[in-house]
Amino acid sequence: MSAPSLRARVRSEMSQEIKAVARRHLATDGAHLSLRAVARDLDIVASALYRYFPSRDALLTALIVDAYDDLAAAAAAAESAVPRDDLRGRWVAVCQGVRDWALAHPAEYGLIYGSPVPGYAAPQDTVEPATKVILLLAAIVTDAGDRLRPPPSPLTEPLRDDLHRLVAGRGGTLPEEQLDRVLVAWTHLYGVLSFEVFGRLNIMIEARADYFDHHMHLMADLAGLPR
Repeated sequence: MSAPSLRARVRSEMSQEIKAVARRHLATDGAHLSLRAVARDLDIVASALYRYFPSRDALLTALIVDAYDDLAAAAAAAESAVPRDDLRGRWVAVCQGVRDWALAHPAEYGLIYGSPVPGYAAPQDTVEPATKVILLLAAIVTDAGDRLRPPPSPLTEPLRDDLHRLVAGRGGTLPEEQLDRVLVAWTHLYGVLSFEVFGRLNIMIEARADYFDHHMHLMADLAGLPR
């Protein structure tokens, strides 16, 4: 193996090790990461860590992108196991994949869907990974074609303009009414899930899986998917 390839491999392995330690800190300290604390756990000086991540924000961004990618991969894997013509089954599978990942990775979920990190502004690098789950849901709605039920209420023109801009900006063809229903379902998905992950359902709801599935079917109804 050539020297540059060896250096690249060592750098990649060290970056992964740094992120693994940082994730452990997320579980105990939330998003208040300290590069010095991470370096201390790795038994290296802080200046050595800066060669891989030049700032706390750079490390946070790497963790955020990884979390979005892992979440989307879990959702996609769940959806791919369902027959293509079972639209509602695919929809619920995406949602269940998101829930399973979030419950298994509450610290990472909190990083991407919890309270904003003080002083941190997410860069453009995080936008594409953050949209993967909603694009999965949008693809299911698109596959429904003329089997979709009509929307329950008309859009206002200002809202239609916003939705058209979102569709056109990505070169898509999803009608504004359909995107609107997907966005509502997407926000509801994370609303219900955040209540569960952050303990807001404690004492209120014991049958958590049933509660979640019930709401995801309600959102499938809202999206217009056939039963």
